[in-house]
Amino acid sequence: MRLIFINRYFHPDYSATSQMLSDLAFALAERGHCVSILTSRLRYDDPQAVLPPCETICNVAVNRLWTSRFGRHNLAGRAIDYATFHLSMAWALWRLTRPGDIVIAKTDPPMLPLLTTPIAHWRGARAVTWLQDLFPEVAEAAGMFEGNLSWLAATLRWLRRGSLRNADMTVAIGRLMVEKLKHLGVPEERIVFIPNWADCTLITPREHSTNLLRCDWDVDGKFVVAHCGNLGRAHDAKTILAAIDAVAAAKPTADIVWIFVGGGAGYQALRLEVCERDLKNVRFLPYHSRDLLAESLCAADVHIVSLLPEFEGLVVPSKFYGIAAAGRPTLFIGDTDGEIATVLRDAQCGLTARPGDGPGLASYVLDLAGDIPRCQAMGRRGRDWFEKSYDKSIAVASWCELMRSLESGPARSVAPEPRHSIAVAALRTRAPDTTGTSAPAPPPARRSAASRAP
Repeated sequence: MRLIFINRYFHPDYSATSQMLSDLAFALAERGHCVSILTSRLRYDDPQAVLPPCETICNVAVNRLWTSRFGRHNLAGRAIDYATFHLSMAWALWRLTRPGDIVIAKTDPPMLPLLTTPIAHWRGARAVTWLQDLFPEVAEAAGMFEGNLSWLAATLRWLRRGSLRNADMTVAIGRLMVEKLKHLGVPEERIVFIPNWADCTLITPREHSTNLLRCDWDVDGKFVVAHCGNLGRAHDAKTILAAIDAVAAAKPTADIVWIFVGGGAGYQALRLEVCERDLKNVRFLPYHSRDLLAESLCAADVHIVSLLPEFEGLVVPSKFYGIAAAGRPTLFIGDTDGEIATVLRDAQCGLTARPGDGPGLASYVLDLAGDIPRCQAMGRRGRDWFEKSYDKSIAVASWCELMRSLESGPARSVAPEPRHSIAVAALRTRAPDTTGTSAPAPPPARRSAASRAP
């Protein structure tokens, strides 16, 4: 039996979907599974980079397919890139798949399981859909299917619903996503909740006094509020901007510094607003390489995570797991009953502000800046919760159990129930678990983009 994973990006790329897939593939190969990857020759962070068509990395066979390379900045070009990947992937998967294999398709590009599920079944293999987001709902929430395109969204929903119902198993990364899948008619026994993760061996809490990045950022003695990762359409830059304004009005000194590390459409828009308003104590930095991720996360005193309420259940901000691993509290902007807000409340490792409540977010920042022991206690509770629920080792164990259940049981009939996995148990309880990280060490990290969240 082979495990054939499909995603547009893979190591050495460091986009979010690539990092999760790379971590899992190397961990499963380390445990003796035969793992193959179908991916593109592109890198998210460097569209002009050309990766080799075939290679073996840490016992994982990587097959990189030809695609067009118009890039992400042009919508039509991106659609062509998606289409060419689908075509190349379909032909390669048909030739590669054998009876008894397990085909696991992620959702980059969107709608990938529309092809992978029927091809897998035609070739006598089992099909697993690994959802990182629910498309086209996430595009609708972003306003991409308005007006004359509403018919297209309806058609895509109908096609996607069929592919989910036909998959042998669907892996959801959030408990609210699980509920949405049930409402779509996906049988509960074919849904598994395995959240994304961070690596507790790579990201550990570090004192400010030993953090070299704080010296590079020139923030010694300052209270640092950070946002690390993508700031895009699903995130709330307006509330962050209002909070920066409110904090500057309440405390005009340089004691509180806002640092934004990453990119995205919201990142650039926020940067322009900050410049136009001439706001002080705000800095914008490019993505760090993954080997600096722990330093970057630990350089802050508190981190901001946001998700607009209309995206709840469609995506999960995976940057939260690295923040918890670093032992830092999270200030979340979003639905107070959402995925991350529920975890923060249960673990007592952060606070939630509603979208549009810039003054409320600012009051949280000012309160924590004035009470460092409370801030640090929140961070320690986050780390404790992370080790019990979100470490990569937990997620890898859940995936191994899922593979065993699919290998031994009849297709589309047996749902995994690993007793050691909090994640799968959360299907029947409300426990808000997530992932882990402690399996095989991935290949040496190249200088590239740091982790990006949805």
